[in-house]
Amino acid sequence: MRQISPTLISFHSSFSFSFPCFATAPRLKTQVCFKFHIRSMASHIVGYPRMGPKRELKFALESFWDGKSSAEELQKLAADLRVSIWKQMADAGIKYIPSNTFSYYDHVLDTTAMLGAVPLRYGWSCGEIGFDIYFSMARGNASVPAMEMTKWFDTNYHYIVPELGPDVEFSYASHKAVQEYKEAKALGIDTIPVLVGPVSYLLLSKLAKGVEKSFSLLSLIDKIIPIYKQVVAELKAAGASWIQFDEPTLVMDLDSQKLHAYTHAYKELEPSVSSLNVLIETYFADLPAEAYNTVTALKGVTAIGFDLVRGSKTLDLIKDGFPRGKYLFAGVVDGRNIWANDLNASLSTLQALESVVGKDKLVVSTSCSLLHTAVDLVNETKLDKELKSWLAFAAQKLLEVNALAKALSGQKDEAFFSANAAAQASRRSSPRVTNEAVQKATAAVKGSDHRRVTNVSARLAAQQEKLNLPVLPTTTIGSFPQTLGLRKVRREYKANKISEEEYVRAIKEEIKVVVKLQEELGLDVLVHGEPERNDMVEYFGEQLSGFAFTVNGWVQSYGSRCVKPPIIYGDVSRPKAMTVFWSTLAQSMTKHPMKGMLTGPVTILNWSFVRNDQPRFETCYQIALAIKDEVEDLEKAGINVIQIDEAALREGLPLRKSEQAFYLDWAVHSFRITNCAVQDTTQIHTHMCYSNFNDIINSIMDMDADVITIENSRSDEKLLSVFREGVKYSAGIGPGVYDIHSPRIPTTEEITDRVNKMLAVLESNVLWVNPDCGLKTRKYSEVKPALSNMVAAAKRARVQLATAK
Repeated sequence: MRQISPTLISFHSSFSFSFPCFATAPRLKTQVCFKFHIRSMASHIVGYPRMGPKRELKFALESFWDGKSSAEELQKLAADLRVSIWKQMADAGIKYIPSNTFSYYDHVLDTTAMLGAVPLRYGWSCGEIGFDIYFSMARGNASVPAMEMTKWFDTNYHYIVPELGPDVEFSYASHKAVQEYKEAKALGIDTIPVLVGPVSYLLLSKLAKGVEKSFSLLSLIDKIIPIYKQVVAELKAAGASWIQFDEPTLVMDLDSQKLHAYTHAYKELEPSVSSLNVLIETYFADLPAEAYNTVTALKGVTAIGFDLVRGSKTLDLIKDGFPRGKYLFAGVVDGRNIWANDLNASLSTLQALESVVGKDKLVVSTSCSLLHTAVDLVNETKLDKELKSWLAFAAQKLLEVNALAKALSGQKDEAFFSANAAAQASRRSSPRVTNEAVQKATAAVKGSDHRRVTNVSARLAAQQEKLNLPVLPTTTIGSFPQTLGLRKVRREYKANKISEEEYVRAIKEEIKVVVKLQEELGLDVLVHGEPERNDMVEYFGEQLSGFAFTVNGWVQSYGSRCVKPPIIYGDVSRPKAMTVFWSTLAQSMTKHPMKGMLTGPVTILNWSFVRNDQPRFETCYQIALAIKDEVEDLEKAGINVIQIDEAALREGLPLRKSEQAFYLDWAVHSFRITNCAVQDTTQIHTHMCYSNFNDIINSIMDMDADVITIENSRSDEKLLSVFREGVKYSAGIGPGVYDIHSPRIPTTEEITDRVNKMLAVLESNVLWVNPDCGLKTRKYSEVKPALSNMVAAAKRARVQLATAK
């Protein structure tokens, strides 16, 4: 491979280029004029955030979906974002810059489009896949539902799950990877095109509806490899010298058959990649020894990337033996968190690796894509100077990667390293981090079990006597649409443009509207709609000690949906009640039961940027004690139904089976801590969404909630299979009857059919009817008819049950 001179290279470029991304897009031309620098340090970035520093892509997508802007305008914005990202990496001195990590919705869906693996229901037959088919797969449309969405490993990012079977006809249907490579090349930036690897793509897929369970998705490997070969051939023809295959499933517990699929796939690809440098990238955990041996032995593979932040044991495997002549891409800069790297510690690790693989074969990298971090610390004007010095967002991590690469090559930036060491020392010694009272209370809970005294069946009987609910009670998950007017009120209150009295009056009026609507629709257990809340985690973090907040620290969750995770920097406690005022206000407006709405400790933990200077379970117990105080205050205030959402409990499950039991033990214990002291007549709900729960059903039962509502609608009732297979669940359960992440409105008949499928495996006295998640991202024009149809379906099912008796 041609090496660029380490001498600083500057050039000025002004020219036109075009970037068609989908068949629907016209060819756009943009004048680009800028200067940037390329340094030949051995540095690499696995991937980068797509949304933009101020969520520019989010707003462009939503404008396009609403019909307010054109495909051309969306693509112009997207192209500008990509150019700015590549330029930023080049300016930061990154040598191996990725392309094709940008996506309009999801990178796995992009791969589905590349392979032409479109389910038949979307009506696509051939040709380049355009926005209409692409977004229908992601979001559904008026006539067909979206594809299933689930968590990307143990992150809060969601991917669209491919639906595959023996009859799928694959074809090269999206040239996005090649187009984006050419786009960067026209700017003078030679990137590494990134593809989801063929084996991981299949292992992350699911069987299409109607396909026999015995069918092996890996049997499709020889059908998709020809498409990958076509992509590789086009990239080579365009001038690519490197290509990156992301194969994160290598960190899972894989049997010999699955490991052999890697050997087979890359052997088949070997002739096609013969003149390329091929990087296999892994991330999120240690590699098992068998997987390490498999990937290091792959033919035609030039380089291997490892997560050395979460995969510390992989270091031992590397030191015991790494193939001579191959590049090691060492992921020492954390792509999952926002703490500044301990540069001296990382440099020490890199120097140890250098003695194993050689100076010219070691590349400094991020542990995974920076997709999972906030974009740029420069945009944070409200964080105090001390705390800000402890942090590094994606833009700052580029500088960390380059600083480590320079230090390895003998060009250590002493000032940069000194400032970093001072920040590390400041964080360790700062009094704002430690609260002795909290640490003492946390230590006291570790040896206890924290269970409610009475079993769930007896509690449900006591609750029914008090609440007097009908069979198949209806409810929602908590939030109602967050209108522009509502967001404006919160924004103005935060900016001191309106008084507290005006703010409370506006929120009270919104709650009245939501309560009245639910009564008119005929719902049985109501919610106040959460108009006072920005985000289900941020809202609580803002009222707890030990948390800090950003202005623009947005992270993509799915599609255009972004979250702004709080930063947990110190010990956590609750200075005062957080939700009691609003919940009691809402309860005073209705005779129906009103749910108090809380976010559970595990979800607050998993959806925050968590301190890395103590075990995660210590922090989780601290949050649990704070939520426990809130639960007990709600009960004292007369709230008889309290929902403690644990949407992210499954998400935090470690990827390796050997580590899962310990996590589930402290995660479930944390939930039980929050409600162990309430009376039998207080009904405790929880909610989980978008994960595969079947493998942790026993832990869900051990949470001992009275009612659990759970995502079900996008997964073809996959959750129900666990009950078909004989698991007896005696608590209340509400598998979601329709998908709120799609604008599509389900019919009464469709929901009735779903309810009947549930009644085939669940007792009518434990089944609840509800959407699969909160409604904050939907519009009232969608919410009203959908909930009306849901209530009608529940009433129809009640009549059917009564007739059957």
